[in-house]
Parts: sequence; structure tokens; C-alpha cells
Amino acid sequence: MKNTLLLSFIFLLATTLSAQDKKADIEAVKAACYDYIDTFYKADTSLAHRSVHKSLRKTGFYMNKERGEYSKQLEMPFDKLIALAEKWNKDGSRADESSPREVEIFEVSDKTAIAKVTAVWGIDYMNLMKEDGKWMIVNVLWQSPPKYSAKDY
Repeated sequence: MKNTLLLSFIFLLATTLSAQDKKADIEAVKAACYDYIDTFYKADTSLAHRSVHKSLRKTGFYMNKERGEYSKQLEMPFDKLIALAEKWNKDGSRADESSPREVEIFEVSDKTAIAKVTAVWGIDYMNLMKEDGKWMIVNVLWQSPPKYSAKDY
């Protein structure tokens, strides 16, 4: 009887701790994604330094409204992300408090996560990894605001 109670208690404790860890990981992934948005919105590169991995691979497509077509694939490694963030909204003319700032978490595992960011520039799909207990963005696939999405079907 004592062994059964002890095993039940250990199982309950492990399950509770696991659920708490999962919730903490989800919140940490969201925080990394919000840091990414605010890196540009606030022109604050310290946010990228804490949430974007130096090995970042960011690739995407910009809609040229004059031509009505998307650019060819654009690449942005970490150093170029920092350089862009320093100037992109420095004067506050591209984004403000009313600009879109959404994070949608698709999956969080113990070492990897997938999320979607919606911001004034469009959408970013992100892969994150947990390194030394910290969630870092390692891959970003982005595009200008889409004409349609799967939600339209």
C-alpha cells in the first residue's frame, strides 16, 4: 500500500512538473517571438541579441506593389537583421502601438518549436531551438502580407 501511494505521488509530481515545464516553454517561445517583432518596431537590437541565434537563416519574399509581383528569394543573416532593425522604424513611421503584433504557437517540444508571427511587414514562420535552457529563433521564412491564406478555405 505504501509503495502504491509513493508511486502515485511520484507520478503526480512528475506530471505536474512536466506540465509546468511545458507551459514555461510555451511562454518563453512567445517571448522570443515578441522580441523579434519588437526588435523592428522599437528599433531595439538588444531584443534580437537575446532571442535570435547568430546562425539565423532568414529568407523571404517582398511584394513590389508597383509591379504587382513578389521579389526573388531574399536572404538575411543575423548581421543584416541587426543592421536593418537599427534603421527600419527608428523614426516610428513604419510601426506604432496599433500595428499588428501577433504570435501563434504551432508546436513546442522539449528542444524545438514552430511559431507564426504577424506584423506590419507580413508574416514570418519561425523555427526555434532550446539551447542552454533558452529559446532562440534559428530559421525564418517570411513574405509580405499574403493575398490569401489557408484560413480563407
